[in-house]
Amino acid sequence: MIRVVVTGACGRMGKMVVRQVAMQRDMKLVAAIDSPSCQDVGKDIGKLAGSGWLGVEVIGAEEIADVLARVKPNVLIDFTTTEAVVQNVKAAAETGVSIVVGTTGLTKQQRKKTGEIVKRENIKAVISPNFSVGVNVFFKSIGEMARLLGKDYEPSVEEVHHSGKRDTPSGTALKVAQIVSEKMNVKKEKIKIRSTREGDVVGDHTVKFSNPYENIKIIHRAKTRETFAAGAIRAAHYVATKGKRGVIKEMQDVLDLK
Repeated sequence: MIRVVVTGACGRMGKMVVRQVAMQRDMKLVAAIDSPSCQDVGKDIGKLAGSGWLGVEVIGAEEIADVLARVKPNVLIDFTTTEAVVQNVKAAAETGVSIVVGTTGLTKQQRKKTGEIVKRENIKAVISPNFSVGVNVFFKSIGEMARLLGKDYEPSVEEVHHSGKRDTPSGTALKVAQIVSEKMNVKKEKIKIRSTREGDVVGDHTVKFSNPYENIKIIHRAKTRETFAAGAIRAAHYVATKGKRGVIKEMQDVLDLK
């Protein structure tokens, strides 16, 4: 049985992850953690997430170290904020808990710090800008297309997300730009990214390759955020049973797309 802790459990993504964990026959939710100021601290996370009573009360993040030591999880799944993620990873790593991080918008310094913690504490980790299986096949397809088309085509990226999304451009769009820049041997900064925030759009990403004679587009549209939660569960299975200690893996590794 894979024992799971969810941080950011009361958020929109956190609740979806809780529901997904509750559906797995080989997983058990052993703790749900959120901000100390969360109004749902002390309430049953199963009821909050729509999974029915799970017997797991929401606990404030100030108790995370004690909680992890007490419940002894195998995996911590984090969908919190850029301000909280490094401390959550540190707490997990110091108790030998593998991590799955879906929090986006991390700065270069935060990514570096997280990598240092994973390496120093020798834990298994999956950190990805997007846990959707479809998006990761999208990444693979874009890379191959960019390699085949080469410098005769100009790449550009468009992304649309809900108005509440904090990071711009999205982590997925930045990942696309990284892939294309590597495959076409162009500077990442030269790839145009257009970002739009409107309504409740889950996530639309379009990559276009253009020259004077033709345009080629490849599009991914997420219909529901559940796709990210389901992908996070696949990543949790991966770090619990496979992975490599001291190294951060991506969803591409989980899906064996590299």
